[in-house]
Amino acid sequence: MLPVVIVGGLHADARRAAVDRLLVEVPGSVVLHHDLATAVAGTVVRTIRDAHGTRSAAETPLVNDCACCALREDLVPELKRIEEAGGTPLAVVELWDSVEPKAMAEVITSGGLDLTGVVTAVDPALLLPYLGNGDDLAERGLAAAPTDQRTVADTFARQLEYAPVLALAESADADDEDRELLAQLHPTARQVLIGHGDLAGAVRAGFDVEAAAAAQHPACALLPAEADAHGVSTLVWHRRRPFHPERLYAALEDLTCAAARSRGRFWLADKPDALLHWDAAGGALCVESAGPWLASLPDAAWELVPPVRRAAAALDWHPEHGDCCQHLVFTSPGLDRDGLERLLESCLLTDAEYAAGRAAWKRLPPAFDTLLEV
Repeated sequence: MLPVVIVGGLHADARRAAVDRLLVEVPGSVVLHHDLATAVAGTVVRTIRDAHGTRSAAETPLVNDCACCALREDLVPELKRIEEAGGTPLAVVELWDSVEPKAMAEVITSGGLDLTGVVTAVDPALLLPYLGNGDDLAERGLAAAPTDQRTVADTFARQLEYAPVLALAESADADDEDRELLAQLHPTARQVLIGHGDLAGAVRAGFDVEAAAAAQHPACALLPAEADAHGVSTLVWHRRRPFHPERLYAALEDLTCAAARSRGRFWLADKPDALLHWDAAGGALCVESAGPWLASLPDAAWELVPPVRRAAAALDWHPEHGDCCQHLVFTSPGLDRDGLERLLESCLLTDAEYAAGRAAWKRLPPAFDTLLEV
């Protein structure tokens, strides 16, 4: 089978450098790229190139006014055509700026192709500016569809955290704080300096799309651990008691702005059965329901839950509350750990509120209904 590698990332110069490096390291390889910048005109431009230049270029029409939909429809057939023609040792899919690798990885594997690696290219000097950029993609000309409501920061964070390999551009402007921030945001990633490491070897190590999805799911996400170095800190805050909905809602702005990146799962007293997802970057917070806590499910339903989810729940299991908990992680340079912990603690139920029990908790004001679109 034709080995396929995805290279993505909003840092376009770093991404192109990583792709060009793969062309050098794997002679005869080709790069397939869909340029979505022309989507406003109704088409997507697909190019295929190798180390010597462009092999072909063509336009493909939008599908349902969605550039990413057009990419999905066109990508697998083109890769299949390259595979059937033979003689290509590696196909590199270079994603357009704001396209996220998760969706494309799932498209490629569901198409029966051999996805061997996913890479996000990063310029370490641009890490904090992009994580702090709350602009809508549409404002920057980076939206993949008219309905695209993502921001630069949250898109970049997901690109960064999904890939098991990070291709790092050489940057004279990057310092120890930048490199430490990158290490704390994605501590399990394999980092390869472009031009000074075996990038081809890293991307041929194999890729498990189901494991990658599980690692991002709020119920069983592989969240960073406690860390503090070079002015960058990661606070892991883990508690059993639920949040008071009104007090947490009142603190959202301060909590969201307290760190360059925060994520995890949390528990509201008025919605004790709902596992809620916390995802913040660039001063913007996304809160959404991720389904029920396993503790709220009947025993018979556990057989329908993936093993990785059951294992994650077992690690958090409490005799009274099961897997219901607060597990939030905040990472940032200059993090005020003590102040952040005090603010989080103040949002929990008091002893008296906690002792009142679940029936009383459910009568608390539903402050999050608007955010959760209940």
